[in-house]
Amino acid sequence: MALAEVLQGLGSSQTLLTVLSLTLGIITAYLFVNRSSSGKLPPPVKGNWPIIGPTSFWTRRWDFFQEAARHSINGHFSFHVGQHKVVGVTGDEGRKVFLESKQLDATAGYAALFAGSPTVSKVHDTDQGEMDDHLFFRRLLGMTRKENFVKGLQFLISDTTTRLDELAKDPKGLTDPFESIYGIVYQLTMRTVACNDIANDRVLLDQTLEMFEQIEAANSAELIIFPWFPLFPGKLRRLWYGGKLYMIFKNIIDGRAKTGHREEDPLQYLIDQGDNTKEILTFVLGALYAGQLNSGINAAWVIIYLANDDYWRGVVWEEVKAVAEKYDRDTSKTFAERLANVPLEAWEHELPTIDLCLRDSIRLNASGSMFRKNDSTKSVKIADFEVPAGGYVAYPIADVHLDPEVYPNPHQWDPSRYLPGKEEDQKKKHAFIGWGAGRHPCLGMRFAKLEQNIILAFFLAYFDFELADKNGNTGVKVPQSDSNNHAAVKPKERVYVKYRSRV
Repeated sequence: MALAEVLQGLGSSQTLLTVLSLTLGIITAYLFVNRSSSGKLPPPVKGNWPIIGPTSFWTRRWDFFQEAARHSINGHFSFHVGQHKVVGVTGDEGRKVFLESKQLDATAGYAALFAGSPTVSKVHDTDQGEMDDHLFFRRLLGMTRKENFVKGLQFLISDTTTRLDELAKDPKGLTDPFESIYGIVYQLTMRTVACNDIANDRVLLDQTLEMFEQIEAANSAELIIFPWFPLFPGKLRRLWYGGKLYMIFKNIIDGRAKTGHREEDPLQYLIDQGDNTKEILTFVLGALYAGQLNSGINAAWVIIYLANDDYWRGVVWEEVKAVAEKYDRDTSKTFAERLANVPLEAWEHELPTIDLCLRDSIRLNASGSMFRKNDSTKSVKIADFEVPAGGYVAYPIADVHLDPEVYPNPHQWDPSRYLPGKEEDQKKKHAFIGWGAGRHPCLGMRFAKLEQNIILAFFLAYFDFELADKNGNTGVKVPQSDSNNHAAVKPKERVYVKYRSRV
């Protein structure tokens, strides 16, 4: 394969600077890799270019894993990502070791092999450093305590109903959930892990969401392969928008310090804990990105699936009505008004059908691969091979989420898969990994489920709806999610929901 084809496969910009930098990086890192011992790594995949590795890993990830597994001895293989040696694992044994080994660390794995989230630049010498992982998780656990959820519940409901009131006033009665619902998720996430200053300011809220989306769009292979090179267009764009986000939050922090103004929000909690500006921004940007990337996409997908399924839309609507009637018996009110009086415990535990709908949406749309790093001094044994100390492991989510032996007709959205007596996700160990698994469960799961329940319940209380095209014509098909994506993303083909007010 010619170098130009490799560059095209990577999706790199075809500039002289890019070509020269890639060539220099390949030569330098090739020498480094070839001097390194390989230990008992599985055999490398075909087409494993030095440093770049297999181009299909970047362009068709799930296809790459399937093909590599078919040509391997036992479903395991090795390849390069930059200067990193990566072991690809598939199958039940590989998944078990990947998720349960105490030597394999998720945070270190994603830090090297996933270049999605914004980073905090070293802007001020007075800042002592970025927030470490342990402190990050302690802060997140503090924010998701029950007392904080209770205090924030009415704000989440108010934010949701305000946005839905806007939709109700639109005479077209047509929306793209990957814009409208995605935007609601961002506002609720901003409210829960960041600050009221932005959550209350619609203009600033939309501006910061655009910055996050620009950072996400700038993610590319060369940022992972050559993280040290400063002049890739994608890296410059990430630095630019990351810097703008930094300054917006820093101005809010400095403004509170200068005026003595306080807010009952997560930002104030971090300030009161004594975290410095850089630590605060490390947490806020990381938590916002992690919360928005998956929750925003899946909330929209659930609306799409329900819009195309009369049965499940009806079942969820009956469940929502039952909860509203249980906690507010005033029939002179709309169901949306009655839902506003539902307590936190009910939001978290009395909408099980919504959880089923979300669960199968996550199964279908949790694309890409999970990463781990062997952060210990000893190798990790997988079958007849080893992951050396400092080595990396990748596991494709679709390997189990789209396994027809576990989930018959795996590309079909079907919430009944998890009902008692069926329980397809219990056929194998770790058969559902959408909320994390093993040693790395999703710490934000409680909030993610809460916001999903609130958004979907109120959307159903406001509207009946069905799938449509951009002109409002019904009878269109649900777009199939692309398992070759590197993460949950909006579908390439835009799809709309046509809605009618229930009031």
